[in-house]
Formats: sequence, C-alpha cells, structure tokens
Amino acid sequence: MRSGPANQQFGARQKQRPSKGTARGYAVLYCTCALLLFCNIAMGLALYLAPEINALFKQDNSALLAAYEQRIVQLRLEVDRLHSRQYAQMGDLNLQMHELVQQQEVLAEQHEYVRALSQMAREMGIAMGQSGDSDHSTDLVTGRLTPLPEIKNAPDLARALITMQEETRQALVALSDAATLSTNEIVSGLQTVGLAPDLAAKTGIGGPFVPPRSNNELSIIDEANAVAQALSQFQSAQEALAAAPIRRPVPSHITVSSNFGNRTDPFLKRTAFHAGIDFRAPSGTPIRAAAAGEVVFAGNNGGYGKMVDIDHGNGIVTRYAHLNAIAVHVGQKVAARQQLGLSGSTGRSTGPHLHFEVRRNDNAIDPSRFLAAGRALTQFL
Repeated sequence: MRSGPANQQFGARQKQRPSKGTARGYAVLYCTCALLLFCNIAMGLALYLAPEINALFKQDNSALLAAYEQRIVQLRLEVDRLHSRQYAQMGDLNLQMHELVQQQEVLAEQHEYVRALSQMAREMGIAMGQSGDSDHSTDLVTGRLTPLPEIKNAPDLARALITMQEETRQALVALSDAATLSTNEIVSGLQTVGLAPDLAAKTGIGGPFVPPRSNNELSIIDEANAVAQALSQFQSAQEALAAAPIRRPVPSHITVSSNFGNRTDPFLKRTAFHAGIDFRAPSGTPIRAAAAGEVVFAGNNGGYGKMVDIDHGNGIVTRYAHLNAIAVHVGQKVAARQQLGLSGSTGRSTGPHLHFEVRRNDNAIDPSRFLAAGRALTQFL
C-alpha cells in the first residue's frame, strides 16, 4: 500500500525534467539566433563604413538639399515678382486716378462753360423750350447739369466722367439746336415782310492748324463750334430784328382808328389813299421808335404836322406824324422803343392821334404786316 504512492510521486518528477535532447535543441536555437543577429549587425556596420556606400548616401543628401535650396530660391523669386507686380499695379492705379482727376477738372470747366453759354442764350432771347423733345434736353440747355460727386474708386470715377462728358455733349447739341431754331423763327418772321437778314457775315472760317484729336474730343469740339456758329447767326438775326420796324409805336391798349389803303377822306368826304395807320393816341401819349435807326427828319412837314422819319437801312423808313412835341434831332441814333416825342393833332388832323407809316424806297407799304410779324416774334423782342 505504501509503495504505490511513492512510485507515483517519483514518476511525476521524471515527467517534469527535460530530456538531454530537448536541452540541446534549445541551445542550438539560441546560438543560431545570436549568430544571425551578430551577422546582421556586422553586415550593417560593414555597409555603413564602406567608402562607396557612405559616399553614395552623402551624394543623395547633397542632391536633395540642392533641390530644396533651388526650390526655395524659385519661391523667393516668385514672391518678389508678385510684390513688384503689386507695386506696379498700385502705381498704375495712382496714375489712372491722377489722369481721371484731371479729366474731372476739365469736364467741370466744360460744365461751367455750358452753363455760361446757356445763360448767355437766355439773355439773348433764345427759345429754350424748343431745344428738344424731352425735358432732359431742356434741363441741359437751361444749365441744370448733373453735378459730379466725389468718387475715390477709379472704375466708378471713369464711368461718372463718361456720363458727365455725354451730358456736356448733349447740352451743347441742345443749345445749338435751340439757337438754330430761334434764328430760323426770326428769319421766317422777317421774310413775311420782305426782309432777309444776312447771317453769313459772322460765319467766317479760319484759324491756326491744330493736329487732329480723338473721337470724343473731336465730338465735343465740333459741338462747341456748332454752338458758337449758331449763337453768331442768332446774334446776326437779332441785329436784323432790332432794325426791323415791327414794334408798336404806341402802348398795346391803344387801338387803330384807320387802316392802310383807300378810305373816305375826313375833310373832302371822298375816296383817298391812306399811306399809313392811325392810332387813337390821346394827346401827350409817348411815341416810340418801331426799330433802331437814324433820325433823317425831325420837324414840320405840311399836312403831316410835326413829324419824325427814321431810316432803318435796306431802304426802310418809318414815319411818325401829327406829333405834339419832338424829342429827337436829325442825325441822332435811336434804339428800338426809344421815345421820339408826344402824340398830338398837328397838321391836317381831326383830333389827337398818331399817323404811322412804313416806307420802302420811298413807297408806302402796309404797316400792319410789320406789326403782325412783331406779334409773332414777341418772345425775341
């Protein structure tokens, strides 16, 4: 019974002890691993310490470093180029702004010039309402041009300048059209009484040679020249209008008592030719010149009584008869509507009135035609 357990314990110890073959296998494995590790280390050291291999590693590093350095240089050059372009663009913008500001000053002067021309045209009596079909063109002619705001941005300023330049051009066109239309109206009105004003006297051509300009500049210059010519022609028409006897010699409320042509003579009671128009002017009514001219007669003239004759040129003479007093003398230059004397009833007259005649080359013509032309051209008188 005792030997059994002892034998079992001894057998268990024999199973736990390794055999000699197994221990030898482990030793061989460990030695092999150590040998392989040593060989790898030795080979690595040999490769690292070999001159060719070392030189190869150093050469690769140098090439890599050189490539990086070259790339860095290229990047620096690119940055410098971008900076230079930025500075150049800033310089161009400054130059553009400077040029635009100069253009703004020129256009502002042009605006003021157009306003001055518009004011001059209005003072000369040009019919502004006929300058165009739209209210905008009328505004331009009367001087209500759009002011240019303060703009710091170059593109916006350039667009504003273009608009301003176009407004200036339109204003000049409208002003030229208004002057031309007014001139044509005066000429047409004077032609109805046989007067043809000479408008070519002030339209001579000349001047120094100037190199050609750009299209925009040429357009502005052409329009300005057109305005100057139109105003010059209008001035000639006004001068002809001033010398045309188309104004009433008496106030507008005074009526006509006898017309031009055949009538019954108030003294002989038979048909006779009446060479003028009689106005019911009470004694002492101021009598004024129907147009500018020169006094060629001032005194008594038979049945005309106290009389004044004014020469207006082109063979046209106006006569003012039956005056009570004369306020001018022969050789005197008189302006349109200047007082010549006072109405009365001197000479062959039945009562206070003014006898008014218009004579061309000493032939009496109907004064009512001239007075009708004056009524049609009232806005220019």
